[in-house]
Amino acid sequence: MSDALICDRRGHVALVTMNNPPANTWTAASLGELKALVEALNADRDIYALVLTGQGEKFFSAGADLKLFADGDLAVARDMARRFGEAFETLSRFRGVSIAAINGFAMGGGLEVALACDIRIAEAQAQMALPEAKVGLLPCAGGTQNLALLVGEGWAKRMILCGERIDAACAEKIGLVEEVVPQGQALERALQLAEQVAAQSPVAVAACKTLVQSSRSRPLDQGYILERELFVDLFHSEDQREGVNAFLEKRKPEWKNR
Repeated sequence: MSDALICDRRGHVALVTMNNPPANTWTAASLGELKALVEALNADRDIYALVLTGQGEKFFSAGADLKLFADGDLAVARDMARRFGEAFETLSRFRGVSIAAINGFAMGGGLEVALACDIRIAEAQAQMALPEAKVGLLPCAGGTQNLALLVGEGWAKRMILCGERIDAACAEKIGLVEEVVPQGQALERALQLAEQVAAQSPVAVAACKTLVQSSRSRPLDQGYILERELFVDLFHSEDQREGVNAFLEKRKPEWKNR
């Protein structure tokens, strides 16, 4: 990888830092790197959680560099839309739990990458928006879909159709972020949550995540069936036996992620 993405392993947690100053914008190269990185972390059975944050104190990420779209090149637009989609959809399908530590402005594609994560922790000074329509564009990396799923159609329309920028307090109120912390503490809190994930069976967590996200496209009655099927499937894993027996023996489980 280039220096645009920095991955630091902390036990069972991968800390990924967007590092493209001054605004941690995404490029074609860094989007490809994110996709490849998440795929590599999926294959690493020792990684249970991923924390994503931005370098510096002002920006989480400002999304795409608009200079890319200044000349109206259709080929560039098509290529970047594909790269954004592939990268953030791969992040959304990460086997473990992904947590966005929003440490500043999260705008456009910067908010969309946070929306692709499972959990969002925002610092009190953070501001969020999907302002693409103000420059004749639209959110093409899952923003229109994921925002509506999280906050409902009304607030999604306020933010996208009216170009409304919201602060962290409002984001928490409408369910866009799960927690607001003081300035400078988002990363610490996100890492704490990631450690909580590591205390649980990664096999069970992955199955639970699959079920929760399946409700986006699967009827409720089918979700019930899948829930029971994945419950039984856990009995093929070593972690299932380890978890139950550790509880009965009053000891800490030793997860193998298999």
